[in-house]
Amino acid sequence: MDVSSGSQTLQERLARLQELTEFTDKCQEQLDDLIQTLGWSADHQGPDREAMEQCPYDPNHRVPVRTMENHKASCRLRRLGYSAEEQAEIYDPAACYEKTNISSFKMDKTTQQQVILQARTAAPLMRMEGVFWQGDYSSQPLEVPENHKRAICDLSVADRLALYDHVSKEISQQKDQAAATANEDLYVDLVAKLKKDEQQKEPKSHLELMAEMRDYKRRRQSYRAKNVHITKKSYTEVIREVIDVHSDELSRQWREEEKEEKEVAHSSHRRRSDDEHSSHGKSRRSRERSQDREERRKRRRDSRSPNERHHERKKKKKKKKDEKEK
Repeated sequence: MDVSSGSQTLQERLARLQELTEFTDKCQEQLDDLIQTLGWSADHQGPDREAMEQCPYDPNHRVPVRTMENHKASCRLRRLGYSAEEQAEIYDPAACYEKTNISSFKMDKTTQQQVILQARTAAPLMRMEGVFWQGDYSSQPLEVPENHKRAICDLSVADRLALYDHVSKEISQQKDQAAATANEDLYVDLVAKLKKDEQQKEPKSHLELMAEMRDYKRRRQSYRAKNVHITKKSYTEVIREVIDVHSDELSRQWREEEKEEKEVAHSSHRRRSDDEHSSHGKSRRSRERSQDREERRKRRRDSRSPNERHHERKKKKKKKKDEKEK
């Protein structure tokens, strides 16, 4: 049962393939007839059509010549397994060092493998404490990692250390060469050069005259002191003046802060004294008023007759008696 079903499936596939082949042949015939009617050729390229090239990493890719470099870089990273997000984060740092004196080094696959093999050969055969042995290095050639994540995953610690030492050595050599090139003028035999110039009877070219003028301007600017009040002083004197200026500014700020604190303290003290003076005056006036009331009461009491006083005492006694009864 399984064999028959498998044979039927195979026959169906062959029949489908035959139908597709006939359909494509028919379409190709129609297209050839159309091209022949218009007087065109299958290899004809119009004036507006761009030249196409085949990608070296994928033969199925045909891209315009003007975008081939970008496509090759992207296609290469895609074949190495870099995702679109990783490719977006990758950038070429060479553009940052074009017009600068910063030394740079470009690592390729061959150089990387040579450095790792040399470090592996120099390493001991057996595992030793505190030293990388040959088993810590990669034995197979690896692609140069394009980001930090790939460097950590693909390369071992020993590989990264060997590459770091190699790059540091190359950068130091580049710096030494640049310094030696910059100091070549210091070792030129000026006397022999002047004699040679005197022996030459031919007139100097325009470029030589411009070079002499440039050197003359450089010497004039280097030996001419633009800021005489600074260049005639030593480093210690200049620093001393800077410290004096800062000290004067700090002392001025401190004096202003002390003055403000004194004004605030004086105003608060004056407010307290005014409050005390006003409270003392109020208490004295209240005492005087109470004394005046007492004196008026005494006068009224003394001015009344004995009968009135007797009558008033009776009223008070009666009032007290009534209050007790209640």
